[in-house]
Amino acid sequence: MSFVEELRWRGMLQDIMPGTEELLNKEKVSGYIGFDPTGDSLHVGHLTQIMTLIHFQNAGHKPVALVGGATGMIGDPSFKSAERNLLDEATLQYNIECLKGQLAKFLNFGDGENDAKMVNNYDWFKDFSFLDFIRDVGKLITVNYMMAKDSVKKRLEGDNGLSFTEFTYQLIQGYDFYYLWKHHNCKVQMGGSDQWGNIVTGSEMIRRQDQGTAFAITTQLIKKADGQKFGKTESGAIWLDPKKTSPYKYYQFWLNTSDDDAKNWIRIFTLKTEAEINAIIADHDAAPHTRAVQKALAADITIRTHSEHDYETAVKTSEFLFGNGSLDFLADLEHEAVLEVFDGVPQFEISKEALTAGINILDLLAVDTQVFPSKGEARKMLQGGGVALNKEKIHDVELVVSAKSLINGKYIVAQRGKKNYFLIIAK
Repeated sequence: MSFVEELRWRGMLQDIMPGTEELLNKEKVSGYIGFDPTGDSLHVGHLTQIMTLIHFQNAGHKPVALVGGATGMIGDPSFKSAERNLLDEATLQYNIECLKGQLAKFLNFGDGENDAKMVNNYDWFKDFSFLDFIRDVGKLITVNYMMAKDSVKKRLEGDNGLSFTEFTYQLIQGYDFYYLWKHHNCKVQMGGSDQWGNIVTGSEMIRRQDQGTAFAITTQLIKKADGQKFGKTESGAIWLDPKKTSPYKYYQFWLNTSDDDAKNWIRIFTLKTEAEINAIIADHDAAPHTRAVQKALAADITIRTHSEHDYETAVKTSEFLFGNGSLDFLADLEHEAVLEVFDGVPQFEISKEALTAGINILDLLAVDTQVFPSKGEARKMLQGGGVALNKEKIHDVELVVSAKSLINGKYIVAQRGKKNYFLIIAK
């Protein structure tokens, strides 16, 4: 299946310049997508473009990932309501290194004909003087042409206006396309549909400067079935960096999607074939409560973004918190990861020295911690079989809890009733 056909059946294709599909079917082509290094991590909103490059490479073409060290100093105004804060060079360089590492998890980089390549537009802009730029590049595109772009119109009509800095952004991105076309034989630029205006500016610059021909493809902007923006939650963006969004939370994001969204997203964010996806959807429709589509989607993208081990830990964490899974998985986690698992769960600290000497179960639950407001309530629920430590039911009100009960020599997980968990940390 060709690259364009792949995007088309997966529901990703939005705009395509005439002649693009014919070019890609005729020869092996270099094509690029730009990533803005305004942060030190990509998020799920970038995944559509990452998947586009993966399909491009799988179709035999050469993907080029442009990390915008220069454009990141300005900020793309496209469909933004206000100007973004400008970053200093040191911060941008740090962000670029972080993004390189993340992209390398998805694409095969190297020096081969089909290997992915990474470029930084700062390399060709750092010695480009302002006077040279407005003389050599500014003359190629008229102000009338730039003003006609929807992204510019919307900002001019808004309350915040548009600075000259941001107004020049499309010239800079357009020059990126020209530079890569001229020096790297990059014939296609790809991006989200909000980038169409900037991409076309580049192809027009190539035509006017060297009478060359370049091509463009954009993908649909992904939204939820209810119209909300994809990738945003109440707690903020879902990051690809495990330090910003833990693999467990990442897995849960995909697992908790609606049926409609999951059926759409499994086409976009996995590499499963159409036959495989149709089979998963058929299984799901036969027994919706099993959430077959969500589980397949969450497994695929969590493994690709993080690892098989991270996925398995996320599943075990979910089984523990929402089912009858064991606590064995905690033995493999660092302290920060344990706290992440129990995010939102009441946590108490106790003395490890006192625990080594032994603490009566009622004192542990109602004096040293506030799992219960009183010993009387703790006693009543203990006798009724409603208390567990580390997933083991406790009935004996005379039980003495010692350091032997600590998981990793540090934690006790108390449970009151079926779903009320408490993390006790010995220090």
